[in-house]
Amino acid sequence: MSLTKTRNFALSAVMGATLLAVAGTTAFAEDANPRQAVIVVSGEGQSAIAPDTALVTLSVVKQAKSAHDALDENNKAMGAVLATLKDSGIAERDLQTSGFSIQPQYNYSNGTNGQPQPPELIGYQATNSVSVRVRDLAKLGSLIDQAVGLGINQGGDIQFINDKPDAVLDEARKNAVANALAKARTLSEAAGVKLGRVIEISEDSNRPAPQPVFRAAMMKQATDSVPVQSGENTYNVTVTITYSIEQ
Repeated sequence: MSLTKTRNFALSAVMGATLLAVAGTTAFAEDANPRQAVIVVSGEGQSAIAPDTALVTLSVVKQAKSAHDALDENNKAMGAVLATLKDSGIAERDLQTSGFSIQPQYNYSNGTNGQPQPPELIGYQATNSVSVRVRDLAKLGSLIDQAVGLGINQGGDIQFINDKPDAVLDEARKNAVANALAKARTLSEAAGVKLGRVIEISEDSNRPAPQPVFRAAMMKQATDSVPVQSGENTYNVTVTITYSIEQ
C-alpha cells in the first residue's frame, strides 16, 4: 500500500469515528432530556369587601391682586381646614400636602379694531392641596362639609381602599387556583390523560380603581353632610398554573 493511500485511509477512519461519536452524543442527550407533556391553564378569582378607609384630596384656591395677598388668604383658609381636621381626629400621619402653586392670572382680549391685545396681568392665584386619609368612614361626609365651610373650594378625587387587604386577596387567590384546577381537570378528562403535579404557578393581582367624587359636591357649602356611598371593593386575581401529564 502506498503512503498516500495509507494517509487517506487513516483520515477517513478518524472522520468516521468523529461522526459516530457526535451522533452518539446527540442521541444520548435527546434520550436523557425528553420533552415533558404539560397542561397550562389560567384561573380567575374574585373577592369583595367593604372599604374601611378613604383618601380624599381637598384644595383651597384663592385669588388676589398680588401674589403675597393671594398666598396670605390661602394660608389662612388652609390653616383653619387643617386645624379642624386634626380636632376631628385626623392624625398628623394621615395629612399630606399634595400640591402647591402660585400662578399669574391674565386677561386676554381684543382691541376696538378686533386685533389681539397684549395679555393684561390682573392678579395671582394660589392653590394649596392636601391629601387626607379618613379611617372612620362615618365621619367622611361631615368632614368634607366642614372643610368646605372653612375655605375648601376645589375637590380632586376620593378613593375608597382597604387598609389591610391581605385576607381578601388570599380569598381571591384561593378562588383563582380552584378555577384553574377545574379547567385543568376538564381538559385532561377530555383529552383522556391523567393530570399530574403542579410544575409552576404565577399570579397577577388587580386592586380596585379609585372612585371619583363629584367636584360639584366640593364647590358649595351644603346644609347637611355631603352624602357619600363607599360600596364594595372587588379584588381580582389571575393565576397561571402548569401541570404535568402523567405518562
